[in-house]
Amino acid sequence: MHPEKTTKLTRIAVIYDGNYFLHVSNYYNYSHERRSRISISGLHEFIRSQVAQEENTDFRLCQIVDAHYFRGRLNAHEASQRGNQLFYDRLFDDILMSEGVVTHYLPVKTFQGSRQEKGIDVWLALETFELTISKKFDVVVLITADGDYVPLIRKLNTLGTRLMVLSWDFEYYNDEGEKMVTRTSQDLLAEVSYPVAMHEMIDTRLRKNDPLIQNLFVKQSARVLIGNASTVATGNGFDSYTEGPEDDSDPSEFKISTIRSLKNGYGFINYPPNNLFFHYTSLNDIDFNELQVDDEVKFRIGKNAESKDIAIDVHLESN
Repeated sequence: MHPEKTTKLTRIAVIYDGNYFLHVSNYYNYSHERRSRISISGLHEFIRSQVAQEENTDFRLCQIVDAHYFRGRLNAHEASQRGNQLFYDRLFDDILMSEGVVTHYLPVKTFQGSRQEKGIDVWLALETFELTISKKFDVVVLITADGDYVPLIRKLNTLGTRLMVLSWDFEYYNDEGEKMVTRTSQDLLAEVSYPVAMHEMIDTRLRKNDPLIQNLFVKQSARVLIGNASTVATGNGFDSYTEGPEDDSDPSEFKISTIRSLKNGYGFINYPPNNLFFHYTSLNDIDFNELQVDDEVKFRIGKNAESKDIAIDVHLESN
């Protein structure tokens, strides 16, 4: 026999680790059979429903009263040199703003020729703890996989706040035939009140056409990118190219060239006498959707499953 449902408002805060959320959204857009990005409005509706179930209360009494998104991004000068990047940044800000999500950005730093995100995790932890003290959230929902947030969760537990973590565990093969694995920290899941295995729930309930799960994804007709802007597929096949003479240089050495073309999750780099294929999973310091044709990149040469040369370990060169 279930206890009676409460009639008290349950106040929810949603905290986004922006890079992790984008990684998950990329997986569903490029590697998962769903081929669509995560919808923020649909995710918020799902969170309210899940909290209502866990807290044994009415959906209407579960309200997201605060939502915050943390991520590093290019400064205005760099973005202005990258074609439509400023527009794409503003477009995503509009999406977040329409859902009441407060943005927290730090400029991406350049270290030894590569762009890196620094300080965001500390800012996320401090801001979340301070907000929870002042606003007394009932439930804090973390969208992250990082075990470094365990101390934050323990601190929030001392305040009597319930913690929910939305976790995605998935595997896929990149175009080198290597298995890529994303796992949520078990230490993180062990500390929270409500761990939610999103990957299992999505795959199970998608097959049942659950409308709540269907709404987790951006409608294809909308063509809205959760992360930057719309990417329209140009076909299912890869551009063809011919094999040239073998490169006798050390494959571990980095080469430098420019991007020739960009498709839906993959592209080609100018490298005479051929064009080298690369996949979005080979990028190290930038999201695929932030790349532009003619960008200068450094990379190493690897082999795919058919022993053809491809570009791996791709970095955007600093201007």
